[in-house]
Amino acid sequence: MCDACGCGSEKTFQDKVEEVIQSIRPMLQNDGGDIALVGIDEDNTVRVKLQGACKGCPGAAMTLKNGVERLLKERLPEVKEVVAVD
Repeated sequence: MCDACGCGSEKTFQDKVEEVIQSIRPMLQNDGGDIALVGIDEDNTVRVKLQGACKGCPGAAMTLKNGVERLLKERLPEVKEVVAVD
């Protein structure tokens, strides 16, 4: 049963990753940026696209590793890493 609504359906790994990204999105949007899930590799590497002010920001790599990746791994330990794509 899924935790969010109790509908009885199992969430996919991608659904779970999307949920975490949705919870992170407001923090990035407050600084003029955004993030979008591009895909998930077979080894559970999560590929994201940084947008807005986050794209090309000198602190983007730190935000990606210390923020996005850390939160994803805390909530979904099976995540291998998070990488940004263009």
